[in-house]
Amino acid sequence: MRKLLTTILVAMTVAGGLGAQSEDATALAAARSLSRAFTAVARKVTPAVVNISSTRVERSRTMGLPPFMQRMFPELMVPDQMVTSLGSGVIIRPDGFIVTNCHVIEGAAEITVTLADEREFAATLVGQDAFTDLAVIQIGASGLPYAEFGDSDRLEVGEWVVAVGSPLGLPQTVTAGIVSAKGRKNIGLQGYEDFIQTDAAINPGNSGGALVDLDGRLVGINTAIASEGGGYDGVCFATPVTVVRPVVDALIRDGRIVRPWIGIRPKTLDRELARRFGLGIANGVFVDAMFRNSPAHQAGLRPGDVITGWQGQEVRSAADLARLIQSTPIDSEVELTVIRNGQAYRARLTVRQLPDAVTVSGVL
Repeated sequence: MRKLLTTILVAMTVAGGLGAQSEDATALAAARSLSRAFTAVARKVTPAVVNISSTRVERSRTMGLPPFMQRMFPELMVPDQMVTSLGSGVIIRPDGFIVTNCHVIEGAAEITVTLADEREFAATLVGQDAFTDLAVIQIGASGLPYAEFGDSDRLEVGEWVVAVGSPLGLPQTVTAGIVSAKGRKNIGLQGYEDFIQTDAAINPGNSGGALVDLDGRLVGINTAIASEGGGYDGVCFATPVTVVRPVVDALIRDGRIVRPWIGIRPKTLDRELARRFGLGIANGVFVDAMFRNSPAHQAGLRPGDVITGWQGQEVRSAADLARLIQSTPIDSEVELTVIRNGQAYRARLTVRQLPDAVTVSGVL
C-alpha cells in the first residue's frame, strides 16, 4: 500500500511539473507571437515614416526698447536668427505626398525630408489646416513606400497600437502601447479635437508621425502629449484618420479647406462662467462674441446666449459644437436649442462657408 501511494505521489509530481511546463510554453508562444506581430508592423510601416526638418526665420527683436534707444544702442537688438525644428511625417501616396502636423512646418522657409533610406529631399507645402493641425507637403520622388489608411472608428479601447516617428531627432523609432481612450476633446490643443489617447511612448519630434494598428494600417497622426515635464508621461494624443483623410484629400485637391461656420466665438460653459452670468445650467456653449451679419447673427443669436442643442443632438462643449458644425454641409439649414435669460427657445440658421477674410482663431 505504501509503495502504491509513493507511486501515485511521484506520478502527481511529474504531472504537475509537466503541467507547469505546458503553461510556460503556452505563455512563451503567446509572447513570441505578439513580438512577431510588432516586428511585422515595424517592417511594414517604418519605410513610410519620414523625418522632417523645417527652418524658419525668427525676426530681430527689440527687447522692448523704444525707437530712439534702438537707434542709439543697436547692439542691444536681437538679430534675425534661423530656427530649426524637427518632426515626423507619413508618406501617404507613392508620388511623394506626406501628411504631418501644422506646427511641425509652421512658418518654415525651408522644409527638408529625410527618408528611411537616408535620402534627403526639399519639400514644398501643398496646404495646411490650423483648425485640425494638419498639413500636407510633397517631395519630388516617385515609387515611394506609403502607409495604407485604416479605420480609426473600429479601434477599441485596450487594443494594441504602434507609434513610429523621430522623437528627439531619433528617426525610425518604434514604440507600442494600447488605445487608452477615444474621442478625447476639450484638451485645448486645437480648434477641432476628437483625439485617440494612447500610452505608446510619444515625445517631442514624434509630432506628425504614424499611429498604426497591428495590421500596419494608419489609424492616426501623432499630435501631442500631456506632460508636466515636457517628456513622455504615458498620456499621448493622435488625430484619428477619420479626421485626417478628408482634410488631406481636400488639401491635395484644392490646396485649402472650405470650412463651414456660423460666426461665433464659443466658450465651453463651466461652473465659473455659469455663476458669473447667473446661468442656471451647467453644460452648453456660451456665445462669447459674434461676427456681424454672420449666420448666427442673422438667426437672432446674441452674445450671452447658450447653445445646448444642434439638430436634436445635445451640445455640452465647444468641441461638440465644432464637430457638429464641421460635419454639416455648407448652405444647410439647422435648428439650434438656445438658452437666453433662463428660457429655452429654438433658432434656425443656415450654415455658410467661412469667409477668407476671417483669420481669427478660435471661431466657429
